[in-house]
Amino acid sequence: MKIELLAPAGNLNKLKLAFYYGADAVYVGGKSFSLRTFADNFTDAELKEGISFAHERGKKVYVAANIFARNADIKPLEEYFTLLEEIGADAVLVSDLGAFRIVRRVAPKLSVHVSTQANTTNSEACAMWRELGASRVVLARELSLQEISDIHAQNPDLELEAFVHGAMCISYSGRCLLSDYLDGRSSNRGACVQACRYEYEIRARQGKEDKWLSVSEDGKGTYLLNSKDLNMSEHLEKLAAVGVCSFKIEGRMKSEYYLATVVNAYRRILDGGFSEQLGRELGCAAHRDYTTAYAFGKNAKSVSYDNSQTKGSCEFIGIVRDYKNGRVSVEMRNRFHEGEKLEVLSPSDNFLKEVTVAHMRDCANELCADAKRVQEIYSFDCSYPLHEGDIVRRRK
Repeated sequence: MKIELLAPAGNLNKLKLAFYYGADAVYVGGKSFSLRTFADNFTDAELKEGISFAHERGKKVYVAANIFARNADIKPLEEYFTLLEEIGADAVLVSDLGAFRIVRRVAPKLSVHVSTQANTTNSEACAMWRELGASRVVLARELSLQEISDIHAQNPDLELEAFVHGAMCISYSGRCLLSDYLDGRSSNRGACVQACRYEYEIRARQGKEDKWLSVSEDGKGTYLLNSKDLNMSEHLEKLAAVGVCSFKIEGRMKSEYYLATVVNAYRRILDGGFSEQLGRELGCAAHRDYTTAYAFGKNAKSVSYDNSQTKGSCEFIGIVRDYKNGRVSVEMRNRFHEGEKLEVLSPSDNFLKEVTVAHMRDCANELCADAKRVQEIYSFDCSYPLHEGDIVRRRK
């Protein structure tokens, strides 16, 4: 079976961008029932459009409905699953057993994938899901390669999906209560505020008085619950060898630039193998310190104690919207200037080429030397053709 590269898509534009940069499939969320309610997400009409867009290109769309449902959700879920079957979704992701029962009852032709939120960690659980009608299980992030191999050996006809890149939850398989406790927003209902990324202090009693003590190593404070980001880019062959058929990238709330950078790198690694250059590419977008988590067994160094996030080595300057007659039109994201050299991010052979900003004009077709208006379209000379969706960036 060909390995599937599965990318996040927080909205319709990101869906199209993910496919442009080489994803085989995307996972998305509607306006309800998804565990990323703060992403833009998809209206019903956008879901239909996105699915049609994907199928025209031989791609797939999986729709997350992986909340832990309450009784009030039952009727809306019935209607939603019926809609997903009607518009041709390739699968729905669920974690709740009741939601699983509903989808099997009202949308029997709709494939069901079991979300990582169900924290499936053993071969018997996988076998049970398969008997109930699941075609795929998204394995818990806590598993080692050996454990995945054992699961695959006992369930050879079950598709196994695993995360290969992106942010990780400090709580077991994402089942977190911290956000709900601190802010009244339930992670298990899609409203996580990422409270694990906060900087914390502890309170201790010294004598008769309570005193706040900062837990610090260098005066900045320490992040006690802040997990590192997963990065399995050097070990994709090992994952394939133990039976994983879908490599999943986390990040439905990430930027267009992050999505393009990571999908482009993993597509190139899957097609041509890992290289140091592509490994460095994964440092071009903002991220936390990287880890392989538990792939190779117990790991006591999966928490980032120093900071919440590391800035990437490149700055997102703009996204290409058009190319005509030797000039490229770019929608600006960060300020740039006439005469500046920019680097190209692209799924084509133009990847890593440079372009010098020359004869720049603004959206009124007036010559200008300073592109300073966010999301305004600026055009400048480019000796080779760029495609809509290509990105220009500044290497720091």
